[in-house]
Amino acid sequence: MAKNRVIGNNNTLPWHLSPDLKRFKALTTGHYIVMGRKTYESIGKLLPGRTSVIVTHQVGYQVPGAIVAGSVDDALKACNNDEENFVIGGAELYQQMLAYCQRMYITEIQRDFDGDACFPEFSPEEWHEASREKHHLDDDSELEYHFVVLDRKT
Repeated sequence: MAKNRVIGNNNTLPWHLSPDLKRFKALTTGHYIVMGRKTYESIGKLLPGRTSVIVTHQVGYQVPGAIVAGSVDDALKACNNDEENFVIGGAELYQQMLAYCQRMYITEIQRDFDGDACFPEFSPEEWHEASREKHHLDDDSELEYHFVVLDRKT
């Protein structure tokens, strides 16, 4: 997410950050990924090496090779056999799933972006920063970004 919490603009990422995409792939491969219908449609395909769970209220919505869930509870039940499953968007689903979340992997982009989707507010007091890696893009933008892992305090 950007400094101003933006995570999307017109159903796309407002930036292209190759190291973030590589980290995402490394973290999620072999696991269940849970996404909203709009997020799935913005990606346009199932991501290989992962079990996709798509949450939608559209009756009869089907995606061959994916699990379609009508609610957050159904999505969580579908992931029951996974030691760690990943919610990958969008903003509405993040908001709904935040209460169930025990760990967040966040890429904090150290500048503001324009957008129409934001990561939900959460109480920092409820989370412990387990790790933070600071990086800069090696291009002309010199964009700074941090890979952050937050664990819910017990």
